[in-house]
Formats: sequence, structure tokens, C-alpha cells
Amino acid sequence: MAHHKSAKKRIRQNVKRRARNQATLSKMKTLMKKVHASEDKATADVLLKEAVSYIDKSVSKGRLHKNTAARRKSSLTRYVNSLEA
Repeated sequence: MAHHKSAKKRIRQNVKRRARNQATLSKMKTLMKKVHASEDKATADVLLKEAVSYIDKSVSKGRLHKNTAARRKSSLTRYVNSLEA
């Protein structure tokens, strides 16, 4: 256990940040699953736009590496483009 006041504060901060990061990543995965679960192109396009926006926000906050985000967006886009209109 930490003895210094600053170390105790750092532990509190880390707990909050970890919870926030987990919630963000969980929501992102849920949005991605919704895109992959959609069968028609119109719905998939709307869900894709929401998912891509959320992925970009995660990158800007530093929760996700930009290349990881690009790979995930590419995967989602390829899936949506493969659906028939």
C-alpha cells in the first residue's frame, strides 16, 4: 500500500481513469457489434457513422492508438460496403 500522499492520490486517479477507459472501450465494442449485426445497408450506414465517430473520439482522448482505430474503421467500412443495397 502507498505511504506518500501523492502516491495515494495517484492510485485514486488510476482507479477513476481505468473505469472511464473500460466504459469507453466497452461502448465502442458494442457499437461495432451493432454494425456487424445489421443486415440492411441503410441501417448499417447510420450505425457505421456513429461507430466511426466514437472511435475517432477515443483516439483524440488517447484511449486508442490511431492505427488500431484505422484498422477497426476499415473493417467496419468493408463490412458495410459488402452489404447489398
